Amino acid sequence: MVEHCDFVTQSHQATENGAIRPDMVIRLPDARDLVVDVKTPLDAYLEATEAATDADRRAALERHAAIVAGRIRELAAKAYWSQFERSPEFVILFIPGDQFLSAALAERPGLLDDALRQNIILATPTSLVALLKAVAYGWQQTALAQNAAEIRTSAVQLYERLTTFASHLGLVGKSLGDSVRAFNASVGSLERMVLPSARRFTDLGVQPRQRLVPPKSIEELTREVAGAEAPAPTATADEP
Repeated sequence: MVEHCDFVTQSHQATENGAIRPDMVIRLPDARDLVVDVKTPLDAYLEATEAATDADRRAALERHAAIVAGRIRELAAKAYWSQFERSPEFVILFIPGDQFLSAALAERPGLLDDALRQNIILATPTSLVALLKAVAYGWQQTALAQNAAEIRTSAVQLYERLTTFASHLGLVGKSLGDSVRAFNASVGSLERMVLPSARRFTDLGVQPRQRLVPPKSIEELTREVAGAEAPAPTATADEP
C-alpha cells in the first residue's frame, strides 16, 4: 500500500459542523473509504501496571475499560461514515496492543458487542495488519483486472489495424497485378507488331550499334492476401 494512494493519514474533511480529521483513511478498491481512529488513551492501563495493590490495579483496569467504552461512544457520535462518500457504515478504533484490548474485555466482556452495535470495530495491530493485507490483495486483484482489460482493448485495436493494413496491402497487390498484366500485354504487342518490322531494317542492310533485345514477360504475379479469417477479439464488460 502506498501512502496518499491506498491510504491517507490525517485526512481533512469539511462538514456542516466544521472540519474533521480522522487519523487514517484506507482507500478501498471499490472507491470506498474506511476510516481508522487511533486516539485511545492508555494512561489508566499504565497506572494498573504500576499499582502497588490489587485493589488499585483493579480500579485502574476498570478505568481503562471505561475509557475505551467512552472512546467508542465519542467515535460513534462523530459518525465518520456519514461524512465520507461511499464509506462503509462503521469505523475502526485501533487499540495499539492486544494486551490493552484484552484488559478492557476482562473488565467489560460485552465491550466488543457494544462497539459493534455502535458501528465501531475494535482492532489491534494483529487484526489491523490482517485487514491491510486483505485490502492490499484487493488492490492487486483490481490492478490485474485493469491490466487484463487494457490488454483486451489493445488486442482489439491491433486486430482492427491489422485488418485495415491487410485491406490496403490487398489493394496494392491488385494494382501490382494489373500493372504486371498490362506490362505482359505490352510485351506481347511489341513482339507481335513492332519487332517483326524492326527486324526488317537489318534485312535491308541497316547496321544498328546495339542489338534490339525485347523485354521478357513477367511470369510471377503477386500473391493475394488470403487465409482463414480469425475471429476478432472482443472487449467485454464482464472482463475479470
